[in-house]
Amino acid sequence: MAIELTWLGHGSWLIETAGSRIVLDPFLDENPLSPHKAADVQADFILVSHGHSDHVGDAAPIAHRTGALVVTNYEISEWLRATHGVQNVLGMNLGGGVKMPFGHVKLTLAFHSSTLPDGSCGGSPAGFLLTLEGGKKIYFACDTALFDDMRRIGAAGIELAVLPIGDLFTMGPADACEAVRLIQPRRVVPDHYNTWPPIAQDPQAWAAAVRESTAAQPLVIEPGGKIVV
Repeated sequence: MAIELTWLGHGSWLIETAGSRIVLDPFLDENPLSPHKAADVQADFILVSHGHSDHVGDAAPIAHRTGALVVTNYEISEWLRATHGVQNVLGMNLGGGVKMPFGHVKLTLAFHSSTLPDGSCGGSPAGFLLTLEGGKKIYFACDTALFDDMRRIGAAGIELAVLPIGDLFTMGPADACEAVRLIQPRRVVPDHYNTWPPIAQDPQAWAAAVRESTAAQPLVIEPGGKIVV
């Protein structure tokens, strides 16, 4: 069966695979570009990469409404439990992996910060390496700077990489292009840009640079757009 990804705007994604619906970094109600609201989203699993409000934003209400299991780092899992009463949580740490009904989830390095909305510590920020149907690997870098160990993540053989290009708070277009050279994915898609003016970017110019300097196929979609893997 095909793996279908829907960009929900900013760093938020819906992954549908093996009969499961996985929502990554749900930031919908306060996201000016999201085509969906938290009340509209169905989820069996929620992945949260770090504690910033534009990533953990709607995790608790979606988890309460759907009963979805929230997979995140240990500190955020305990915060969701203590602060929002979300009991169906799984706390992990960097480098750890876990088998799920839809495949395998591994928490990867990310170079960023992770303060939670109430100012408490959100633990270590992370990306996600998902191994899904047919062994296909999808890498969500999430919010991060460029780092050389991306080549080690890429050594797993990445079908699709999702990279931030917004600059200011994450990699910008030039560093994201270098990340493609390190990871060497078959296809790559940008996110975390154009949500607000400070992170405005031209994704088509970035895609042209990727085509010129790497073997990866860049994909640019609008919020609400889909990718089939």
